[in-house]
Amino acid sequence: MTRTVLREQIGGKETNENLEDASNELILTDKDMVSFQVGEVFVHVPMEEVEDRIEQMKMKEVTSKKLEKDSIVAQMAELKKILYGRCKDSINLEED
Repeated sequence: MTRTVLREQIGGKETNENLEDASNELILTDKDMVSFQVGEVFVHVPMEEVEDRIEQMKMKEVTSKKLEKDSIVAQMAELKKILYGRCKDSINLEED
């Protein structure tokens, strides 16, 4: 794997952890209005709306990762076909 791919994977993990941390902080707060960052600005938003937005962001992140995984698996399958076509039985590739 290249460094760029590894950094992107780490970045995705940090995003998921940040969303989970934000969700946990909301559980601990007793305020009705909380600050929520939109772009570079913080706005006061009702806690229920922030919870909904965080859940939507989590779902978007999960969907994005699933699509990325499916794309990579398809690329791997195509590369395996090519390698087996060229090398026949002289190579052994890992199963999925």
